[in-house]
Amino acid sequence: MQITDVRVRKVNSQNRMKAIASVTIDDVFVVHDIKVIESDKGLFIAMPSRKTPNGEFKDIAHPINTETRAMLQKAIIDKYNEAGEDAE
Repeated sequence: MQITDVRVRKVNSQNRMKAIASVTIDDVFVVHDIKVIESDKGLFIAMPSRKTPNGEFKDIAHPINTETRAMLQKAIIDKYNEAGEDAE
């Protein structure tokens, strides 16, 4: 699996969400609405999710293993950091 494109849109927000990302895999599959969140330990990604009737959030799409999650997170956060402070 190769990440072939990463697009990051920074958001002007007073909360912990800093950006929304889209990732293209192998030039044939895209995942939208990946959130870049700031925590006390630094930035991390949250996969797209939906709220269940009981109020719990479940991921719609997500990596199956730790290595793939780490690869996605690194690609997105690297792109976020490249965008600089003045990008939206």
